[in-house]
Amino acid sequence: MLERLQEALHYQFRNEELLRDALIHSSYANENRHSGLQSNERLEYLGDSILGFVVAEYLYKTYPDRPEGVLTRMRAEMVCEESLAEIASGLKLGTDLFLGLGEEKYGGRSRASILADAMESVLAATYLDGGMSAAKDLISRLVFPMDPNLHPGKKDAKTELQELIQTKKGAQIVYEELGSSGPDHDKHFYCQVSLNGEVLAKGDGRSKKAAEQAAAAAALDYLKDRY
Repeated sequence: MLERLQEALHYQFRNEELLRDALIHSSYANENRHSGLQSNERLEYLGDSILGFVVAEYLYKTYPDRPEGVLTRMRAEMVCEESLAEIASGLKLGTDLFLGLGEEKYGGRSRASILADAMESVLAATYLDGGMSAAKDLISRLVFPMDPNLHPGKKDAKTELQELIQTKKGAQIVYEELGSSGPDHDKHFYCQVSLNGEVLAKGDGRSKKAAEQAAAAAALDYLKDRY
């Protein structure tokens, strides 16, 4: 069932149940409580820690002259929601997720926050299945290429959207916060981006900045055939 994903990961699981568990969103687990399913939230927690450590070690060894503050910012960029969601999209991870009916209906398979969480869960599952060497190998192939120093000209979605809009006279982009949800330790923010009063797209993320970036990325997809 998960052969396509394992081929995309270039890793064959000894215990495929670990990979399956990594793909179970809380909405699906809640709708199937009678089956005793657990969501991927615990795996996400573990994957976040493993990812942070491996990337920190990579940056420490790769940039021996960089101060702590710079390394911290670089790590944050490499492991942020936007970067992880981009990796997950490249793997087509969304197609393999187990989602509840509501998340399925409202586009959960392409939502940045869900994809990023699932990516961390997959990293944790790889660690549990094959040990730290397997996790490091996967991270080196998928995450290390996100090193900002390897892409000095890379622009974020908000910058790309602004540059696209500037080609049209009188065009104005506005980001509007729509609210937030969840406990303080796992809060999600929601926003929308408008062009001259017309809502182009909406986005969500673990910070206001991430939500704006997600909305901008969705707006770029919407406008790519118009401009």
